[in-house]
Amino acid sequence: MRPEEFFPIKILKEKGFIRGKCQKCGRYFWNQSHEAKTCGDPACSGGFRFIGDSPAKKKLDYTEVWKAFSTIHKKLGYTPIKRYPVVARWNPTVDFTIADIAAFQPYVVSGEIAPPANPLVIPQFCLRFGDIDNVGITGHHVGFVMMGEKEFVPPAQYNVERYMNDHLTWLQEGMGLPLKELTVHEDVWAGGGNLGPCMEFFSRGLEISNQVYMQYEITPEGHLHELKLKVLDMGQGMERVPWFTQGKASIYETSFPPIIKKLRELTGVQYDEKFMSKFTPLAPYLNTGEVTDIPAAWKHVAKELKMTVKELQDKVLPLAALYSVAEHTRALLVAINDGGLPSNVGGMYNLRVILRRALSFIDKYGWKLELPEICAWHADYLEPIFPELQENLQNIQEILNVEKKKYEATKQKTASMIPRLLEKNLSTDDLITLYDSQGISPELLKDEAAKQGKDIIVPGDFYGLVAAKHEKKEQEAATEKKVNLPIPLSIPPTHALYYDDYTKASFDATVLEIVDNNVILDKTCFYPTSGGQLTDHGTLNGTKITEVYKQGPYIVHVCSEKPKFHAGDKVHGEIDFTRRLQLAQHHTATHMVNAAARIVLGPHVNQAGAKKDVDKAHIDITHYESLTDEQLEKIELEANKIVTKGVKTELTFLPRADAEKKYGMAIYQGGAVPGKELRIVNIPGVDVEA
Repeated sequence: MRPEEFFPIKILKEKGFIRGKCQKCGRYFWNQSHEAKTCGDPACSGGFRFIGDSPAKKKLDYTEVWKAFSTIHKKLGYTPIKRYPVVARWNPTVDFTIADIAAFQPYVVSGEIAPPANPLVIPQFCLRFGDIDNVGITGHHVGFVMMGEKEFVPPAQYNVERYMNDHLTWLQEGMGLPLKELTVHEDVWAGGGNLGPCMEFFSRGLEISNQVYMQYEITPEGHLHELKLKVLDMGQGMERVPWFTQGKASIYETSFPPIIKKLRELTGVQYDEKFMSKFTPLAPYLNTGEVTDIPAAWKHVAKELKMTVKELQDKVLPLAALYSVAEHTRALLVAINDGGLPSNVGGMYNLRVILRRALSFIDKYGWKLELPEICAWHADYLEPIFPELQENLQNIQEILNVEKKKYEATKQKTASMIPRLLEKNLSTDDLITLYDSQGISPELLKDEAAKQGKDIIVPGDFYGLVAAKHEKKEQEAATEKKVNLPIPLSIPPTHALYYDDYTKASFDATVLEIVDNNVILDKTCFYPTSGGQLTDHGTLNGTKITEVYKQGPYIVHVCSEKPKFHAGDKVHGEIDFTRRLQLAQHHTATHMVNAAARIVLGPHVNQAGAKKDVDKAHIDITHYESLTDEQLEKIELEANKIVTKGVKTELTFLPRADAEKKYGMAIYQGGAVPGKELRIVNIPGVDVEA
């Protein structure tokens, strides 16, 4: 293998690093020691060795990390930008921003649009629900900040040696980490259809960061094609920086220290740094995502610590529960602030899962804790990094209070069901169904069963299984229908005439391609099914058009029969304008109702779905409880106020980056919208959407 073809080894050699091969796992690595026989992975190098003895010369508080990171990178030529919302409405494939690179997917990474700055650094808050059961024990988080170094450039400008040097500068100057304490692994990263070599940075058994050189596209056949645009994708979990530099035993102690201090004062839960320094290196044995027999894992860890399982769990579990309450509440604060709302459907159900998990811990231990109050503590502590979290606190707290009432009502409703449920053997699928449909926690069933001398097996990754069930799968963007017509790449994109003048009801065009009954023109007045608005009807040279949809940049017209015209012919199109006008008015009306609902109910309201037909239109909105008649009346009054003002709607085209900068990510109320340019529908002072 020739590492110089894939990795930035020139700068490593200049810094005195030499290449070695781990005698345990076989991985290639770089460090400054000629005697090193193993890589930096904790399994090979002897676990975490920074606890109580960090090699870092800086001792950073959590809120100081981003300031130091952004200051150093600004000097290196990177532009610090604000985080993107954690609710990823611009991305058609996910509910939440799961990594810092997800803020720029799919359109920046694909090269379709320019990034907001280049190169840039970002403090991106992310949400991942796969490790819910590990929170509080193994160091995992549901909500965390990923600090990113990003650059999106053509191959000729791509410079992995500079990227490596920049990151080493941060590690040395920002964290005060001597290079002799660093081990760098050669590796490969793949995800989202892309692949690239990467280098992982370890010190004393802890992976500190990961720098990916995203250079390839993976074809459906498994081949690698070089990307037209190459990407620097360095990600570093911000929570790891204060943990490592302070050398504390628990990452949760350094992620939100004032919140943990208050929670311990209110609950009396003790923290033993000496004990935790012995437990934390063994905690990975309890990772529910990697261990199938969790009871056996507890026995192993207890044996290593020369304790009984009961002694170990009595020491660890109350503290883990307290950490989970703090961690889940912070995740909820950011998600709800950014437009997420706990619910029973889709990815938002996972917000309800972590909310109820936090409440169940409070119940179990009889703690006098209130999630809205904990939210306020987090917002205060995070204000230097995320001042926007202060803006919607009152609304967030109201949502959490309503959710708590629902949780209490569910507990009362299910109490009478439990005896009957315990009469049968409950499988994991049964437990998940009961939690999903009735809100009955497996812990409650297990405790009640134990009173009867029965044992219910609850999988260690139960909440991870629930979360996986509600993960949003890849789906099409709001303006596209999943069709795969064989359209030649030589065909130019369709010019949408309805954007220029929606009153235009007839047009002449040239036929570019015909596939069966599907016709593609060089230009068209036909509006495709989009944003919940149904397609235009009409004719092409007298042939009836029954449906119109988008496939990529092409507008496809579906004829009622095989068309009599051919590719290259000129055709005349006629739109049923009476239908068009009614659909357009209904579309604008839903915008107004949505805006009125936000005025009456609060900024958490978002469009969850809409349909505009000829005879009627409806809009689904997100709200945390059923609407009262009084609220409905107020929404109607507000909407009619907008109508009577006679506000002139502004229709403009803006580059995506400009539109997002001017109006914010709320423009994606109706879902993700592809394209370099966005058509912005602005009802001034009322509503703006893409």
